[in-house]
Amino acid sequence: MTRKQLVRFNFRISVFKRDNYVCVICGRKAQDAHHITNRNEMPNGGYVKENGISLCHACHIQAERGLNGQSVMEKFMPDYLYKSIQSSKELAIEKSKNIGK
Repeated sequence: MTRKQLVRFNFRISVFKRDNYVCVICGRKAQDAHHITNRNEMPNGGYVKENGISLCHACHIQAERGLNGQSVMEKFMPDYLYKSIQSSKELAIEKSKNIGK
């Protein structure tokens, strides 16, 4: 496993474990570890649990739409998702700076 694959794997597992392997929005089985803030906008790709949330496939589609600025219900918007996991964009940025250190 490459370093990049290991970082991604650890991100996914840490997010799922924190959220008990269920979608934080609807309670169904989690299928996706969603980046609340786009990876390209975060230091080191934002692969930290403070920037991730467990979602089922249907909720992940809605959260991606919210992330891309499309009109969705508030519960799919980044600020709401951060609050759902007791995090914030600022905390996710700080934690992301330490990836690989």
